[in-house]
Amino acid sequence: MSRKHTEEKNITSFDKSHTSNIFFTKPDKYKLLEEIAHKSKNMINIGSNLSYSPIGFYKDSLSIDIKNFNRVLEFDIKKKTITVEAGITLFELLNFTLVHNLWIPQLPGYPTITIGGAVAANSHGKSCAAHGTIRRSIQSIKLFHKTHGWINLSEYENSEIFDLTIGGLGLTGSIVSVTLKLITIRGPRFVTQKKIVKSIKEIKKIIINSKQEPSYIYTWNRADDLKKFGEGVIYQNFEEKNFNSFQKFKKIKNNFKPLVFSLWNKYSINFINFLYLKMNELTRSEIKEDFLKVIFPFYGNEYYFNFFGKKGFFESQLLIHDKNFDSFIDEFKILFKKHEPTITLFSLKNMSGQQKYLRFEDNKICLTFDYTNSKKNLLFMSKVDSLYNKYEILPSIIKDSRLSKETFDTSYKEESLNFKNKLYEFDKKRIYRSEISNRLEL
Repeated sequence: MSRKHTEEKNITSFDKSHTSNIFFTKPDKYKLLEEIAHKSKNMINIGSNLSYSPIGFYKDSLSIDIKNFNRVLEFDIKKKTITVEAGITLFELLNFTLVHNLWIPQLPGYPTITIGGAVAANSHGKSCAAHGTIRRSIQSIKLFHKTHGWINLSEYENSEIFDLTIGGLGLTGSIVSVTLKLITIRGPRFVTQKKIVKSIKEIKKIIINSKQEPSYIYTWNRADDLKKFGEGVIYQNFEEKNFNSFQKFKKIKNNFKPLVFSLWNKYSINFINFLYLKMNELTRSEIKEDFLKVIFPFYGNEYYFNFFGKKGFFESQLLIHDKNFDSFIDEFKILFKKHEPTITLFSLKNMSGQQKYLRFEDNKICLTFDYTNSKKNLLFMSKVDSLYNKYEILPSIIKDSRLSKETFDTSYKEESLNFKNKLYEFDKKRIYRSEISNRLEL
């Protein structure tokens, strides 16, 4: 591995579950990217390192930081398309497009994610029922591969590699630039409607039967007390129809700085959940909220992650068909009663799309659970894993950092084999590797 332009550093995944000592480089020219690639045996791109799973590093791979490549290359306001380098963050992208009342709606919850990372993860936001994953907004990709050089990817050019790259965890090569299709947004505010619900099955019914088709629909639910399991709030966000112009947003930074010790335990979780629910009961059921607060709900609320402490947390995100939902929840609660896991919160939303390869998308319900990092919770999560095959559940590779190869193979079935076979056809030496790809044997 080349030592020129590289440095050795410790790196940790966003959920704090994985730490590695790696070689790291941050090129600022395309020629330097080529030079580094040709002198390195294995590598992987890394952006803002906000994936919960370790997809951007591995002890035997060189991590290539692409954040110096953060320019807007081309913008066509009439065609509503924009070409940006992969290192641009979602926040920087929006700051450019929103002044023209244009955006991509598939925005995950944290604004400093890079567009390259979003493509590699096939990211989605809280509008995934209406707008799907970011795959719907991608027109083309420019890729650099050590063996194949510079490659243009789209539905019409190198379509197979294009398909592999979206949600491909960065394993097809270095995503250098992306052309995105934009859509119009009506203005800088949303109308938020909220409803207090008493059970998870009630929330499921509302989500499935929603006729208003809001831009965003998601929930916050309790899982700290079996008797109150599923109690929570459902949020529906609608674009305010005023077409007011956006102003430039202030520059923001990632403020995720964990405490030494975790403040989350069954007592603090119970108290904060009670307080949060009561606050929502006492406030208006319909309010107008600024764009950033709706799109990036954790921005400015980093204390939630900070409270997990240096040990971090675990998250599992699942896709399940509504026909299996009630039975799965019943078995989940039986396991909950037996193992008493510490779950800070969970949420529901509808997804849309068609699952293929490693992409986390389908016309199913999405369930997300956050756990404190403990042996007890790891045991409980493994018990829940055993239900995946029975209820045809698809786990998110990006969110579940402790996902095992066995669970992965059982859940993704032939699609994982299809991905692996196609990837090996394209890259027989398997040059681009990460910790998660090594564990899942991709």
